Amino acid sequence: MEARLYWFPASHPAAAVRKMLELKGIDYDSVNVVPGMQRIQLRLAGFRGGTVPAMRLDGRRVQGSMRIARALEQLVPEPPLFPDDPAQRARAEEAERWGDEELQNAPRLLMRWGLVHDMGLRRWLTDQSHMPMSGLAARGSGPTARYYAHVIGANEDTARRAVEELPELLGRADALLADHTLDVERPNAATLQILSSVRALDSFDDLHEHVAAHPAASAALALFPGFPGPVPRFIPSAWLRSLEGDGAGSGEGSGARS
Repeated sequence: MEARLYWFPASHPAAAVRKMLELKGIDYDSVNVVPGMQRIQLRLAGFRGGTVPAMRLDGRRVQGSMRIARALEQLVPEPPLFPDDPAQRARAEEAERWGDEELQNAPRLLMRWGLVHDMGLRRWLTDQSHMPMSGLAARGSGPTARYYAHVIGANEDTARRAVEELPELLGRADALLADHTLDVERPNAATLQILSSVRALDSFDDLHEHVAAHPAASAALALFPGFPGPVPRFIPSAWLRSLEGDGAGSGEGSGARS
């Protein structure tokens, strides 16, 4: 099987796909995409869209973690990424869609808003991406950061709302873990979709103490221990006040980080 993954380390959906490949025992080549250059790089590689993760699978081009999960399941059915029982599969697919359409966007909104407004965050990302002359690249990346923030509507209102909604989002992830829709021992596609996003949120230094109090954070750390971080502080302290008294600190979160 020909398998080539286009990704970059700070992409949480790409982390989910890498774990799928690992679980299924699929050998693959990887291409590190430069953040901020993904639209150009991926178009040159023949992909229609400009986002990671993207894969070439036996000549097919597939983009997006949900589509890739189904393509992998078709090619390598075992171990399965979806439950056999129809009712359980329906619950898992509903959770997966929520993870893709709502939860996944929270760390993305914050990161793209932050890259517009914080030079330290830009330097961190260029260092993580092993860009040559990373300091110079960070200083010159303002227009690119503004473009990518605009593409997904990452502005002050949407980024602040992502922080305010964090307790609700994490509470739902905890509930899905508690009712075994998510399973760390035998991860399904929903588990990887959701917990990769939780892991990304936990990697933000500004958010760690709030995220780590949730059981989903410990589960996410178990599956994605090497996710890049900590992401340097950049979120305004006034936004973080909405998280005070979250009430998630039941003692179940590990508080650990990589």
